[in-house]
Amino acid sequence: MKLNELRDNPGARPKSKRLGRGIGSGKGKTSGKGVKGQKAREGVSLNGFEGGQLPIYRRLPKRGFRNLSRKVFAPLNLDVLDKAVEAGKLDAGQTITEASLRAAGVIGTGKVDGVRLLARGEITRALTLSVSGASAAAVAAVEKAGGRVELPAGAAKAE
Repeated sequence: MKLNELRDNPGARPKSKRLGRGIGSGKGKTSGKGVKGQKAREGVSLNGFEGGQLPIYRRLPKRGFRNLSRKVFAPLNLDVLDKAVEAGKLDAGQTITEASLRAAGVIGTGKVDGVRLLARGEITRALTLSVSGASAAAVAAVEKAGGRVELPAGAAKAE
């Protein structure tokens, strides 16, 4: 086989529909779009328009509530924290803060209001953590390993 003998499989490239090539072609003049008007033009999007009937998004009741002032916390599990200390990304002798977690790449760089410590996994060394929030099980696990968790004044540990 030579390069000049290469061909596509039959039907791999269907012929494009040739529009506007005279009335005898079946797709001439208006190119299958009917007559004039909004939908005969290019770039028309009428999503949700139901011909003057009240659209479904207005017929259905509104549900739920979106709290505009809610706080978003980055989750931090104990196993992730333990691996980061083991890998040398975090210093176990220092207080581990949210800034040091971000600098070490343990939590993402996105816009979050703080870090919340969660109890997945185990922690094997005594660490001092300063985070925005923590679950009761996570605090208990850190204290069992000989460490402690410092929370802001208003943040009580959740159950």
